[in-house]
This record gives sequence, C-alpha cells and structure tokens, in this order.
Amino acid sequence: MIQPIHIINPNSLADVTGRIARAVQTDAPAGGPGLHCVTLETAPPGIVSQRDADAAAPLVAGYVERNDASASAFVIACYSDPGLFAAREVTKKPVIGIGQAGLSAALQLGERIGVIAVSSRGIPRHLRYYRTLALDRRIVSELAIDLPVADSGDENLALQRLIETARTLRDDASADVIVLGCAGMAELRSRVEAAVGVPVVDPCTAAVAFAIARVKDHADTTHHHLSQGGAL
Repeated sequence: MIQPIHIINPNSLADVTGRIARAVQTDAPAGGPGLHCVTLETAPPGIVSQRDADAAAPLVAGYVERNDASASAFVIACYSDPGLFAAREVTKKPVIGIGQAGLSAALQLGERIGVIAVSSRGIPRHLRYYRTLALDRRIVSELAIDLPVADSGDENLALQRLIETARTLRDDASADVIVLGCAGMAELRSRVEAAVGVPVVDPCTAAVAFAIARVKDHADTTHHHLSQGGAL
C-alpha cells in the first residue's frame, strides 16, 4: 500500500489548510496516493515577512523528519518554500515546494510570468528567491492584493482583487501566464483564469500533481523490480 503524501501548511491557520485540502482533492486522480493535509500549529499565522519564513523553516524540516516513515512524499504548501532545502537533508522521500512547482508549471504555459502576492511585504523576499532559482528574468512583474493571509482565499474579499490584479499583470506587464503567490488562494484559481483569459497556476495543485507522479513512478518501478525477482 502506498503511503500518503503529506501536504504541510507551514502557518498556523487551519482555514488555509482547509482551502488547500479542498483544492488539491478536487484535482487529485482516482487511485492515487492519499493526501494528508496538516497545519503547523506553532508556526506564524501566515508567512508574510522574511522573519515568518525563517521561523517556519525549522518547523517544516522537523515535521518531515518526524513523519518520514509514514509518508511517500512531502509538499510544502507555502509559496516561499520555507524549510525546503533543510527538509531534503532529513529524508530520501520527495520534498516538493509549491513555489518551485508553480513556477515550473508556469514555464510550460507561457513566456512571461506574472505573480500575485498576498502582501507587498513579501515581494522583496520572492524576488530574492527568483534570483536564487535563476528565474528572475522570466518574472515580468509581481503585484500584491494586500490582504491578510487568512483572507487570501475569501471569495468576497479576495476574488475581485485577484481578478483586477491579474488583468493589470496581463495588460500592463504583458504577462501571458499568472501564478497565484499564496497557498490560500488555491480555490479561486479557476474563476480568476476564466475572468482574465490567460493560464492561471495554483502552485498547490501543481506541486501535488508532481508529487503524485513521482510517487506512482517509484511504486511502478518497485513493483516491476519485485516482479522480476529483484530484491530491494
């Protein structure tokens, strides 16, 4: 039996975890590994500043280390990927950051990436990360809706701001693909895309799809090896 993929919300907002869970379950293929979404209850209430991301990083790595035996893979459900590299040091299982996964998905869909951040305070941190990933030249603009993380997926508070910001990225920066730069926005992806007419990427579902593919590939390889009489 394939162990579940653990999807870690590295902030303490259970409502955000619920939004992530609903979004990824909607797109999860039948017959795939289970998806286990968790909230890090001692983490900051939203990853906005660099200090927030730095505080969450050891909590993420610690969770991965403690739960390594019960998971087939881990997804870090925060666009800043806090603790990604430390987590990869404590497990041989796949650890996927939604920031990297979302940008990778966007590169398959367009040439000029626009990003919607939840807060203007987070944009400098994102820009540093893009430079680390050598993707800064592919990001044509990043704009914020300037809402608390807790409200980032609220249909009444966030949806119109997301649509207006996506249109600005499309029209003023000529973005031909939009990335939602906060996990809490996940459930609103399809409505933003329908309103703006360019691809809109939810990094959570992109990361989970990649994790599922890696887990299934490993399971198929293991099954084939055993059927040939090999030993693990």
